[in-house]
Amino acid sequence: MNPETAPQEITTLVGREVYTKNGVFVGEVEDLRLDLDVQQVTGLALHQINGELFGSEVNQSRGVIVPYRWVQAVGDIVIVNDVVERVHGDEGDEEELAA
Repeated sequence: MNPETAPQEITTLVGREVYTKNGVFVGEVEDLRLDLDVQQVTGLALHQINGELFGSEVNQSRGVIVPYRWVQAVGDIVIVNDVVERVHGDEGDEEELAA
């Protein structure tokens, strides 16, 4: 099996830092949201979140869940779409940000 196409353990995401595609720190992956019916990751539960990004919208002690569809790339860090625009402009995903 080619090592580049071999499946990786989802637990390898835990502890990775999350940044926007513009290089702004968002938080650190604490846990994952899974859909067991389709065996798919649906969200990243973040803690140690950047208070400047989320402000009063999010309770700092609980963190946030970022929808996995926002993820652009996964490597040593996780790159997501611009979270600031999503938090302030996408009302449909707002319930997913309250973890």
